[in-house]
Amino acid sequence: MRVAATVPAAPAIPISQVRIDQARAVATGLSELDRVLGDGLTPGAVVLLAGEPGVGKSTLLLEVAAGWARAGRRTLYVSAEESAAQVRLRAERTGAVHDSLFLAAESDLAVVLGQIEQLSPDLLVLDSVQTVAAPGTDGVPGGVTQVREVTAALVRVAKQRALPVMLIGHVTKEGAVAGPRTLEHLVDVVLSFEGEPHSGFRLLRASKNRFGPADEVGCFELTEGGIREVSDPSGLFTSLHEEPAAGTCLTVSLAGRRPLLTEIQALVAPSAAPVPRRVTSGLDGSRLSMILAVLQRRAGVKLHTAEVYASTVGGMRVADPGADLATAIAVASAAYDQSFVRPVIALGEVGLSGELRPVPGVARRLAEAGRLGFQLALVPAGCGVQVPGLRVIEVVSLANALQVLGVRKRSGDRHSSGPQLTVVEAG
Repeated sequence: MRVAATVPAAPAIPISQVRIDQARAVATGLSELDRVLGDGLTPGAVVLLAGEPGVGKSTLLLEVAAGWARAGRRTLYVSAEESAAQVRLRAERTGAVHDSLFLAAESDLAVVLGQIEQLSPDLLVLDSVQTVAAPGTDGVPGGVTQVREVTAALVRVAKQRALPVMLIGHVTKEGAVAGPRTLEHLVDVVLSFEGEPHSGFRLLRASKNRFGPADEVGCFELTEGGIREVSDPSGLFTSLHEEPAAGTCLTVSLAGRRPLLTEIQALVAPSAAPVPRRVTSGLDGSRLSMILAVLQRRAGVKLHTAEVYASTVGGMRVADPGADLATAIAVASAAYDQSFVRPVIALGEVGLSGELRPVPGVARRLAEAGRLGFQLALVPAGCGVQVPGLRVIEVVSLANALQVLGVRKRSGDRHSSGPQLTVVEAG
């Protein structure tokens, strides 16, 4: 099929003559959100925010809308799931009531576009894209055709009017963005809002970002009064012990480019079952199984007849291989019921032969440990990183790390408490 050429509405111009002042990002009022977006919202950008039900997506974007309204910008918040009165109640609770924040409870795309024409807002928030219907389009709201048409229409409006648009999206049972895959291709930014139901801590991640980094993470806390930014979240993932406790070890994991202090706890108990249980919370179960096998085969820690429970503190999810060494040390400490005189930061990926491999961002992780006042860290050999006030010991293997820390079985006393451990200098 041949397509006839048409006269363009605007001729192409040299790139040096393109104005960039209208494409500069505007701060949202939440520095953690700006960190993830890349300095703020870009005019004409379409942002898709997805997350589990009840994680706080609507509360977060209502806070953003209120922040823009307080800055003198006209904001339109369209709720297709709740009534305007329900949104007002949430706004009262979170302090988001402002005369420049306009609410509309609409689920018809034509009416939403009419509201935009009538109000000419500086920001549009739509909650949610799966519940809006496009008239004249086949399918039910939330279906593939409907979601694609609604999103495409809003993208056209955003580009034509240089209007930043923030869409709330549902997720599937697997945690992926619901709807057609083209939905993520149509928008400029895809954000995921994550958090455990029993914890108020929330992580905001970008999986796609045309205007900034796609590996940055923002930290928030969901409270009764709304969303609170957490600029220094390290203390949320550690517990306070009056005295050293066996089965614990600290590491610094990377969430995007942000270093987070994380405590890993382990409990080892005898089991009479043919297949002892291995239970994890916040850690990858298959990775823990691998670490247990390496501990037994390469470091002599007998675990085949024991139940092993391992978890992170504060609901933190750790998929970082750099936490392998801390997990192994916590398990070995729990197996021998031995604790450390002072906290130890452990970094390193454990290989199947028991060797320790370097991980990305060691300098950034150790700098965070030094900033928080820690004095001892174990890292893989060859890192060559030194931090003032922090003694860094390089170890070549998991067995070497346990030897340096003095974690070992006491003869004739398998599970009783013993003296606290002192750190032995590496040979």
